[in-house]
Amino acid sequence: MAAPVDDMFSFCVDPGRVSSCVDVRFINNVKGKGLFAKKSIKKGDALFLERPLVSAQFQWNALYKYRACEYCLRALETAEENARRLSGIPGLSLPHPQLCRVRPELHQGCPQCQVMYCSSECRQAAADQYHRVLCLGSSHDDPDHPVNKLKDAWRSMHYPPETSSIMLMARMVAAVKQAKDKAHWQQLFSHFCSRTGNEEEEIAHKLLGEKRCRIKDMIALQWFAPEGFRSLFALVGTNGQGIGTSNARSLSAPMVLLSSLSRWVHACDALELPAQQKEQLDSFIDQLYKDIEKETGDFLNCEGSGLFLLQSSCNHSCIPNAEASFPDNNFLLQLCALSDINPGEEICISYLDCCQRDRSRHSRHKVLRENYLFVCSCPKCISQMHELDVTSEEEEEDEGEAEGEAEGDEMEDEMTDV
Repeated sequence: MAAPVDDMFSFCVDPGRVSSCVDVRFINNVKGKGLFAKKSIKKGDALFLERPLVSAQFQWNALYKYRACEYCLRALETAEENARRLSGIPGLSLPHPQLCRVRPELHQGCPQCQVMYCSSECRQAAADQYHRVLCLGSSHDDPDHPVNKLKDAWRSMHYPPETSSIMLMARMVAAVKQAKDKAHWQQLFSHFCSRTGNEEEEIAHKLLGEKRCRIKDMIALQWFAPEGFRSLFALVGTNGQGIGTSNARSLSAPMVLLSSLSRWVHACDALELPAQQKEQLDSFIDQLYKDIEKETGDFLNCEGSGLFLLQSSCNHSCIPNAEASFPDNNFLLQLCALSDINPGEEICISYLDCCQRDRSRHSRHKVLRENYLFVCSCPKCISQMHELDVTSEEEEEDEGEAEGEAEGDEMEDEMTDV
């Protein structure tokens, strides 16, 4: 049974205001539900701010020592610590350290397993929701503990760029197991379930490939019956929203929360300094990024995913009128209007990134079919329905041929010059 409409707003900040602004409606058996405007919305307006039912940092992101709050994913490293780790320069000092917003004095660890949180509020919230079940105690660093083996199995078959996390699913199961009102949590999660058996199997295969039986057996032995495995992966595979600055969903390009260093750089950019000091600061930052690129290259920011109840009601459009962002640099998702939206108009986001949206209709449909199992019928796709069916690979080949021809022309010009 789907979650009641009132529940759809229960994870929003100021749910009363949100429910007066937008409405969740059933559209048809193909599209299911959709999010609609109840009043006029102006371009740039924030429609709602929502926290996820569950969220988790990506496993490779955590393995490469990006330290984030176990609950809200806020950065735990100071800008200076972040810069030292990424650049490989232990004694590095950042100018204007007061611009760093990280407050280590507020951080708290779990007394049993020592996982870290950005505040006592986050530690308590995690304990109340799922951590009592998932706490490993003194076995936190034991590679033979079932949870650590599960993480290792996930990493072995799900290499970067990551699109989901096994711990997102583990926290879902733990939340239900730990809850006093288990039926309520099951009802909340059931909101995301709308796939047939064949579709679920296809999504599970997409996430795990041919090795899926290995992780399936590990999960089934620990927490729930094997028949629940397929549905769980289908739920996360099609509904998991990347925690970050983009609005694509979990099987699209990964999204990021800006690191404490990135936020420090943005704050430096806003400083009003004499020209010479500004030039020196810019030069320092440029060199720092060169050192980081040489030493690290990847995992500069926190990456993760979460399940957002109201945001998941947004259907896809290749010309979206809304997009998600994470302005507080934690797991709080904000949906903002990209254009004016009239009362009664459907509010749509894009499951594709900017580059994918610029590709041909056939290429967009290929990505959506493979990852989300539907065919888009947005106005852009309808207007392009008579275009040639050019796949992404063919587009890339065409681009490569065009570049080759351009290089050939340049070579001919050079030879002519000689």
